[in-house]
Amino acid sequence: MSAQDSTSVDGVPAKVRERHAELGQDLDDHSYRYYLGSPVITDDEYDRLMLELRALEDDHPSLITPDSPTQKVGAPISNEFAAVEHLERMQSLDNAFDDEQLAAWGQRVTAEVPVEAYLCELKIDGLAVDLVYERGRLVRAATRGDGRVGEEITLNVRTIETIPVQLDESVHPAPELLEVRGEVFLPVQAFEELNARLVEEGKAAFRNPRNAAAGSLRQKDPRITATRPLRMLVHGVGAHRGATFTHQSQSYELLASWGLPVSDRTSVVNSLDEVRAYIAHYAEHRHDPAYEIDGVVVKLDDVSLQRRLGSTSRAPRWAIAYKYPPEEVTTTLLDIKVGVGRTGRVTPYAVMEPVQVAGSEVEFATLHNASEVARKGVLIGDTVVLRKAGDVIPEVVAPVVHKRTGAEHPFVMPEKCPECGATLGQQKEGDVDLRCPNTRYCKGQLRERLAFIAGRKALDIEALGYVAATALTQPLEPVDPPMRDEGDLFGFTVEQLLPIRTLVLDPDTTEPKTDPKTGEPKVVTFFANQKGEAKKTVQKLFDQLEEVKQRPLWRVLVALSIRHVGPRAAEDLARHFRSMDAIAAASEEELVAVDGVGPTIAHSITEWFAVEWHREIVEKWRAAGVRMEEEGADDGPRLLDGLTLVVTGSLEAYSRDGAKEAVQNLGGKVTGSVSKKTDFVVAGASPGSKYDKAAKLGIPILDEGGFTVLLRQGPEAASLLRVNPAVPEAE
Repeated sequence: MSAQDSTSVDGVPAKVRERHAELGQDLDDHSYRYYLGSPVITDDEYDRLMLELRALEDDHPSLITPDSPTQKVGAPISNEFAAVEHLERMQSLDNAFDDEQLAAWGQRVTAEVPVEAYLCELKIDGLAVDLVYERGRLVRAATRGDGRVGEEITLNVRTIETIPVQLDESVHPAPELLEVRGEVFLPVQAFEELNARLVEEGKAAFRNPRNAAAGSLRQKDPRITATRPLRMLVHGVGAHRGATFTHQSQSYELLASWGLPVSDRTSVVNSLDEVRAYIAHYAEHRHDPAYEIDGVVVKLDDVSLQRRLGSTSRAPRWAIAYKYPPEEVTTTLLDIKVGVGRTGRVTPYAVMEPVQVAGSEVEFATLHNASEVARKGVLIGDTVVLRKAGDVIPEVVAPVVHKRTGAEHPFVMPEKCPECGATLGQQKEGDVDLRCPNTRYCKGQLRERLAFIAGRKALDIEALGYVAATALTQPLEPVDPPMRDEGDLFGFTVEQLLPIRTLVLDPDTTEPKTDPKTGEPKVVTFFANQKGEAKKTVQKLFDQLEEVKQRPLWRVLVALSIRHVGPRAAEDLARHFRSMDAIAAASEEELVAVDGVGPTIAHSITEWFAVEWHREIVEKWRAAGVRMEEEGADDGPRLLDGLTLVVTGSLEAYSRDGAKEAVQNLGGKVTGSVSKKTDFVVAGASPGSKYDKAAKLGIPILDEGGFTVLLRQGPEAASLLRVNPAVPEAE
């Protein structure tokens, strides 16, 4: 009798017990995915797996346990944040705030051990999380807590796309036990988009990306966490059995091979001077990463030296965090004004004594809505804390209360729209925001919608910037505006543009910019030169307006400024319905059935198309030649329906976005990581680790010529070209 057929104490064959455990895990996974709205198997397939599990338990009742899927009721999954003890204590780091403190740490270390290399990495301003894998499977995730005990957040962490539930064993076998430490964060751009959405929905905005990440991870309903684009980078190993490494950098290579996300900005250096150079570089390039950083972590790379140095009661002696100065300053809040956005929402903003922060002079900052002003407790005249990170719009954080003189006074939300004078009101009962109801004729709303249409997320019209959007919708008298609503985008003439004079407005606040020579609001003749002739930019504008008529359907859909419909939802809708008419005719139930479209988006779409002048915009654009269907919409199934591709390296004939659009237009999907579910990898020059992983998994790799064949002839023809070429080098 083989070992696999031997029986356990309960008389259950080992093979049966293993199959029972496998089925239990699979069914739990599928139940979880179903609950989150992203099932990967059909109901029939799920039922067949459940029947097999029941049959095993009928034959072997000792296998039945309270946590078996056969014993669970299909109730909503939720996190209760139970306290869990970490396998190894999660420590803090000692800090250095200047070069003197860094040098002192270096002297202490080198006095005790012979240091040959330091590992430098960015200190992410996120939330510390502990992951535990058993035999390659994620069994638990927890917050740091007090270092010994944290809160279990496994279900929420499983919604993070970059964290594998099962480690990839294609390169190295998974260890028996692996405890991984890292930082969960929200990318800065995603943070801004999340705050904008929360404010749009009348909810409180998060103060910073770290708070947003923490709040997202501590949602009791994992479906809410799943809507937040959280990411994680791992930076350490706790308890482990079956994983062998001698250096910190080597451990990162192992973690990456198992599919765990590691930073690509680490550096192993040989001296403290090189450490200083790394710190100086990221002090200058602090906003290059997609996430916020607040310093650099320096570690000894040699693990044996780490063990020799050991730890204090709270921190390892072999590592230190060099902290950058905060990007917060104080200034005087001179006034609070309001601006109107493209959806009619009226937003307060702060007018401040100009101050230098994050490398630029700041005079205005967002305050989100009247409730946020009240919540933060700021008064006009206050000294306030101002925060700015990179290109993010500055934000008033809080007042400095002890500096008040008694001359400060509260902000009162206006009753009229600052652009058109319409009476402001709530769109629906319970809304936190006030909106201008004059959607069609409010020039401020039209200006903002036009600027959005020209943006990269929509039609991407480079020659139509914010000044041009102002000129087309709000020319100074006596000229009539060439655009009265978006339907006129393709209908104005050169003759209408030449006499236009316009104010130059700040796009963040809509405040007129000041002419430095006169001190008066800046006025420009935007389309004509001093001789009254059309500038070169005018022809460029008309050329680009002609080009954008062939933009893909999803971009046209985004350009309509339907509330809650961003690029991701628009791509899903265009891929599913394949024409504007089909989207407009779809019921809310049909819209919700689309992957990535929820009830809020579905309701917004049906509500938007129910308005007559909205439908007139679509018809005007259609008459002008704007594409209202996906390519091949009438041709039945598309060449790449159901296929998943990864594009890596540089292609000569395609930008990364262009390659993605080409695949999506044919029904395929482009993802950012290689897995066993990837159908093809397209490799250009210098493809990197994705190429290596595809080769090890045996996934077909196509060069640019093969990619062209795939797009023109389909997967069968491309499969004949599967030669997994040598890695192409960049010229």
